[in-house]
Amino acid sequence: MLVKRINHRFDVLAIIIILVFVALVSRLAFLQVVQGKYYEQLADGNRIRLIPIMAPRGIFYDRNGMTLVSNRPGFTVSLLPITGPVPPEVVDKLAGILGMKREEIETKIKQHTGTFEPIRIKTDIGPEIVTKIEERRSELPGVVIEIQPVRNYVYNELGAHVFGYVGEINDTELEKKKAEGYKIGDIIGKAGLERVYDRQLRGVDGGGQVEVDVTGRPVQILGKKDPVPGNNLVLTLDYRVQKAAEAAIDEQLKYLQTKTEYINAKAAAAVVMNPKTGEIIAMVSRPAFNPNLFNGGISAKDWKAINENPFDPMTNKAISGEYPPGSTFKIVTGAAALELGKVTPEEKILDTGKHWLIPKGNAMGEALGWINFKEALSKSDNVYFYEMGNRLGIDNLEKYARMFGLGAPTGINLPGEMDGLVANRRYKEKVYGEDWYLSETFDAAIGQGFQLATPLQLAMLISEVANGGYRYRPYLVSKITGPDGSVIKTFQPEVVGKVELSPQTLGLIREALSEVAKEGGTAGEVFRDFPITIAGKTGTAENPHGDDHGWFVAYAPYEDPRVAVAIIVEQGGFGASSAVPIAKKIFEAAFNLNQPPSEEQRVYQPHTAL
Repeated sequence: MLVKRINHRFDVLAIIIILVFVALVSRLAFLQVVQGKYYEQLADGNRIRLIPIMAPRGIFYDRNGMTLVSNRPGFTVSLLPITGPVPPEVVDKLAGILGMKREEIETKIKQHTGTFEPIRIKTDIGPEIVTKIEERRSELPGVVIEIQPVRNYVYNELGAHVFGYVGEINDTELEKKKAEGYKIGDIIGKAGLERVYDRQLRGVDGGGQVEVDVTGRPVQILGKKDPVPGNNLVLTLDYRVQKAAEAAIDEQLKYLQTKTEYINAKAAAAVVMNPKTGEIIAMVSRPAFNPNLFNGGISAKDWKAINENPFDPMTNKAISGEYPPGSTFKIVTGAAALELGKVTPEEKILDTGKHWLIPKGNAMGEALGWINFKEALSKSDNVYFYEMGNRLGIDNLEKYARMFGLGAPTGINLPGEMDGLVANRRYKEKVYGEDWYLSETFDAAIGQGFQLATPLQLAMLISEVANGGYRYRPYLVSKITGPDGSVIKTFQPEVVGKVELSPQTLGLIREALSEVAKEGGTAGEVFRDFPITIAGKTGTAENPHGDDHGWFVAYAPYEDPRVAVAIIVEQGGFGASSAVPIAKKIFEAAFNLNQPPSEEQRVYQPHTAL
């Protein structure tokens, strides 16, 4: 009986053992057959990383094929979390090496959503940081050095306000662009053309499947997908003219500050364009900044220097600076008076130095006596144009100013363009709650008072005079090309308005402007014996915050206009002495005067016009 009971117990135990064995085999089979792929991926996740390879941004070329913005290889510090959260001691050590706050690194880690993608901590580090990280490799598990393309602004400050700069996407930008495929750590355009054409310039990132060791250091590449570079921009800018314009402004500002009473002449802007197409040949704003400083995050020292500069280096004054147009506005006043029959070309008005209704006069009390329209415009006589304002009234002045395109953006494809302001009754009533006075019409007629314009708007205005009244949308990009050079998109001149002036009126204005650059004209001293015939208008704009601003707008050649310029020198005094010398050097570069031609110095060739 006892033996039988013992045998029964062995049978039960055997059955239990068999059941456990069957369960274990079944589980093993389930794990290997059913869930084998899943656990294989988990295992690979501990030793294999998918490392994105950033696509190089597209290149900027000038109109003659000169490279202006490119890319260079740079080192990026990234984190590859291997077995779990990044240890605090690693964060502390990395922050010390990189000169960052540990909170900055922790924020980047928290924002990271990719399972296996690296967390980019700092881009474009120097070789000394690379050396420090390699020396302490054993103390920094998961820290890797990647080689990524870094934006390279070839000529540093040259064209900075046009090109803009790039930087890492921030939270606000990410929120807006997440649906477009942007992610944490992406480098995007922050200003200028980099921002406007960011999608076209970005390219398509590649990736590498990399096996890493326990410290996160790559040991071998298992697979790779090459990135596709972004599309390129062929600009309308001419490198030679851009370079000459920037040098001319820098030299003139230095001269004014050191050799004249205008010690605060530290800001200026210039626009050079083809009056027959709207192509921007050069665009300058001073002071400027070096966009290369923003690669990898601008240093506190560099940002402090930029941010505390009272003349605002980050603002593109060519499109965002709003100034009283001064005597350049007399072109509008004169056009309105002639076209509406308020004056004839032959009628002479007595300039005694002051107007007879309101005691407003010429600069320095000058009196020119009996003068007609052509003499008044070429010599920039205030009294004559006060009388034109008196005869026209503010409503007609407003009408013609808007006809020329003032008081509204030109439509150039750059961020930050300002409207300017056309003096009018509604504005004063809305802002000040007051009626309009005749003295304010006098101010408006000579470009003072409420009148405000940007340099680009005045470049557009002088271009309309030069080309017969057509207003073209200014543009900076002539073509978008693929990485292989194929043309993806071209941009053509676009007429966006027309100044309705008779040929007689336009002809008379142009004749008067040609006298400005001749002997006896306000720009005649600078352009004496100049081989190209210039037509232009000087201006001096009153500035309640300091010295007067100096203006000059012009086009050349007079017989067949191909280049138009608008220049302002803040607190530079008279336009004839501050802005005109800059224009001369720009025209010399545009028409290749006083320098031998070379591959870098090709004569500017305009596109055909309508």
